[in-house]
Amino acid sequence: MAEVDDAPVIVCSAPGSFARSVLAERHPALIEQVRDAFPWSPERHRALDALLRSSTEGVIEPLGPHAHDRERWDAWGAEHFGRSWFDVPFLWSESYFYRLLLEAVGYFGPGPWRGIDPFAPFKRAELRGSLVDDELAALDVLARRPVAERAAAYLRGSLWGNRADLSFTVGSQTADGGTDAGGTEERSGEDPPPLVADDSEVLWSLLPTGGSPGAARTVHVIADNSGRELIPDLVLIDHLLESGRADDVVLHVKPYPYYVSDATMADVVDCARRLAQASGEAGEAGRRLWAAMGDGRLAVRAHGFFCAPFPYAEMPDELRRQFDGAALTIVKGDLNYRRLVGDRLWSPTASFAGLTAHFPGPVAALRTLKSDVIVGLEPRAVARLEDAAGDGTGRAWRTSGTHGLVQVRT
Repeated sequence: MAEVDDAPVIVCSAPGSFARSVLAERHPALIEQVRDAFPWSPERHRALDALLRSSTEGVIEPLGPHAHDRERWDAWGAEHFGRSWFDVPFLWSESYFYRLLLEAVGYFGPGPWRGIDPFAPFKRAELRGSLVDDELAALDVLARRPVAERAAAYLRGSLWGNRADLSFTVGSQTADGGTDAGGTEERSGEDPPPLVADDSEVLWSLLPTGGSPGAARTVHVIADNSGRELIPDLVLIDHLLESGRADDVVLHVKPYPYYVSDATMADVVDCARRLAQASGEAGEAGRRLWAAMGDGRLAVRAHGFFCAPFPYAEMPDELRRQFDGAALTIVKGDLNYRRLVGDRLWSPTASFAGLTAHFPGPVAALRTLKSDVIVGLEPRAVARLEDAAGDGTGRAWRTSGTHGLVQVRT
């Protein structure tokens, strides 16, 4: 395993870097979209203006004196306050930006905007979209396929659903002026490229059908995005329970809105209802999931650490104990991958097993590549990807959202 000191922490100061584009372009665009999403009061508009100035031109400042979690963030950010947003770790600056965005719209305050998800209009629009109808209808066709083929499709659906990331598409406008939450590559009708790493067979070997006598097998799923990613995640969970690959599943979501489309408990309910109200196979899966939540076979948890600006190597003991003894933990999406291996400029051939050795129990990453962090690849695969990138740097494949992976550490 590479020494930590050999891989620099990703910051946003490098000109032309993906991390810098997030702070300099994506975050300002997001503030403007949130501004237009609700009839905010003048106080909320002033707070959004202040966040825009601070995050693009100013320095990082502590939360206000009345913030319920000020002491926690004071401890987490002691070495960052007073510095430019572009000079601190990318993971930390992103996390703190979203915390301040919630502060700006009054999410935690005592007023009428308390508890209002500022990203809810984007999430709801996605769930109502025709693409969701098409994807749910496809389950009827898939139901006629052999069991092994269905399992593979459910897994790939969960992986490629990660392309439906609202934060990844902020600022991308369709011809009619709306935001194209799906991404152009999903509308092309073309099959996605081969995975850059594929440990699917290893994953399924950890979860044989029918199970075995003895203790119940629990699978944990750490969710990423809501909407068109969470729906295929739920379909995969339904398959794990229905096929006997898992006796029970624990789905981990965010305790409050985060990174635009990250899933909360409200999003789980919305997506499960969307499934249950559909016809055919989708409706049957939704009703089974609804029942599974009711009888405890599907539990949903929301630990505060999932909104913390730290890698999973630093998770608290009470969360570590939840994963210990699981048959498998499935870690979904790009942000969770960054937190799983560490948000550093690793060599792409660094050991995935070594960098995830800290995680309790077997772990699988299902991810669409949308940031610079990548490990566990074969040297020849890296060479091919860099040669085909065509961007002059050989790195576009890391951030384009067009490549995916399944990586497993047993």
